[in-house]
Amino acid sequence: MTISVQAAITSRVSINTFQPNRPLDDATIASLVDLATKAPSAYNLQNWRFVVARSQEAKARLESSAYGQKKITAASAAFVICGTLEAHTQLASALAPSVKAGFMPALMADAWQSQAYRSHEGNDELQRDEAVRSASLAAMTLMLAAQGMGLGSCAMSGFDAGQVAQEFGLASTELPVLIVVIGYPDQGNWPQKPRRPVSEVLTIV
Repeated sequence: MTISVQAAITSRVSINTFQPNRPLDDATIASLVDLATKAPSAYNLQNWRFVVARSQEAKARLESSAYGQKKITAASAAFVICGTLEAHTQLASALAPSVKAGFMPALMADAWQSQAYRSHEGNDELQRDEAVRSASLAAMTLMLAAQGMGLGSCAMSGFDAGQVAQEFGLASTELPVLIVVIGYPDQGNWPQKPRRPVSEVLTIV
């Protein structure tokens, strides 16, 4: 199933009730994450990592870290989207494919690396901000990808980040930002909740 981007945005809802016992296969999970990694990131840092709880045992551990929210175990899979710190130290390898492809000059890549190092090195606040921004953009892209595949999703911020990190062996540089549960919607989910009028949130200058 494929739908337009506009249709994915206007039809997406936060799913709270999933059809049980309908797992996602490896190929579908890989496809969803591949699409999520098309999200933008500063300097193309790609400062994210995805940990997917699919087994009932893993989902149960994640549910425990998320204050017992049952949608985690009911969903087909729960994606922990992490932003990575110290990503500027890996920027050379992240930019190398663009240089190899021929559209990014090597001198430009070197300049980006120098600039990122100057701004990020020793700046814990900026590194965290970038990690949260990138993970959030990836999470939204993941949800739209799921919608385009006929799946439902829900973004969750209610969890103990420290417990998630411990349960799933995250590195000290991996910050759990959001959990996105994905699966097949069951009956009884709400429609998309009305949004504030554009006139209340838009200023054109």
